[in-house]
Amino acid sequence: MSNFVVRTANGVMDWVNARAPGMMPAYRKHMTEYYAPKNFNVMYYFGSLALVVLVNQIVTGIFLTMHYKPSAAEAFASVEYIMRDVEWGWLIRYMHSTGASLFFIVVYLHMFRGLMYGSYQRPRELVWILGMLIYLVLMAEAFLGYVLPWGQMSFWGAKVIISLFGAFPVIGNGLTEWIMGDYLPSDATLNRFFALHVIALPLVLLLLVVLHLGALHEVGSNNPDGVEIKKGPKGNRWSATAPTDGIPFHPYYTVKDLVGVGFLLIFAAFVIFYAPEFGGWFLEHDNFVEANPLVTPEHIKPVWYYTPYYAMLRVVPDKLMGVLVMFGAIAILFLVPWLDRAKVRSYRYRGLLSKVLLGLFAVSFVWLGKIGAGPGTDPVETIVGRFLTFYYFAFFITMPLWTKLDITKPVPERVITHD
Repeated sequence: MSNFVVRTANGVMDWVNARAPGMMPAYRKHMTEYYAPKNFNVMYYFGSLALVVLVNQIVTGIFLTMHYKPSAAEAFASVEYIMRDVEWGWLIRYMHSTGASLFFIVVYLHMFRGLMYGSYQRPRELVWILGMLIYLVLMAEAFLGYVLPWGQMSFWGAKVIISLFGAFPVIGNGLTEWIMGDYLPSDATLNRFFALHVIALPLVLLLLVVLHLGALHEVGSNNPDGVEIKKGPKGNRWSATAPTDGIPFHPYYTVKDLVGVGFLLIFAAFVIFYAPEFGGWFLEHDNFVEANPLVTPEHIKPVWYYTPYYAMLRVVPDKLMGVLVMFGAIAILFLVPWLDRAKVRSYRYRGLLSKVLLGLFAVSFVWLGKIGAGPGTDPVETIVGRFLTFYYFAFFITMPLWTKLDITKPVPERVITHD
């Protein structure tokens, strides 16, 4: 039986290769003959986990669109219909809503790993830029999807966020009306947001993911030691020309990634079945009430993955400056490959100064998220938020200085597998 299966599989592969001879070389280049450093640690799970969540979002989103109606009169009722009357509809909806938060969790950890190990330094600047574009598109995609359920927080969140564009002089009011298609969020808003969320931005996102992976596989993966395995000795058990410190991505890392996928699915299942709202962090309680333009929620706030930037917006007294600070906080991330002047990539071999500053940066970002999720009425929180916002920008603006002054340790010539 096993010989029959093997012969059948080989026959199918031969048939495909005869008709599409370019597929197998591409498969080998990006899988079996792509040699990744042998010292990947747990922080390298999050790239593959982001792909898993992306697939979940696409598949569950397709099923949700079969029953959702992008109309101000019917949108909320169609979501309720999915939850109550569509067979397993509640599960699909919660998989999609939970997947949105999981997407940002793994993406934020993936970005933090890049900062830790200098994965943006030459020759990987383009990999970082494409990754930041993915992050930017993902934020837009999540915002559009957040509006579609047409609950109270969806409506008022859309109104508040879109009205920010009104802060721009001259073009502000016209730009706001153009985005909404009306003077208030309405049918026109839902229709265009639905089209962008379901068709346009997913296509852009998939294209950027392919380009991101393609750029990564051209220059090779970074590793916790920040050592270029391509410049090291050649020859291993698989190939005489392959890096000695590299191992084939498939099957070694594909199997290893399955462990991370297993842990992610266990966590996701726990949230979906026992706490899909996650205390109001993943799904706000106000969003279970239909949108009402005449009733303003007591506390309007975005979903948790926007709250650090929302806090920056809120602690700046001037509206236009707040908008510029919020967008600037995202834009400055694109410049990191050119701001970092350190002689070594990985924070393993950087000094105490770099480690402390990066740790404080992570704390400040999380703290800003907590402030952004609050009511914004505490004057002490406002002062703390301004200080944290200042530190956020100071971390990047002064990066050329402190990365150059920091004392570094000698970097090994080859990777060290001590994780």
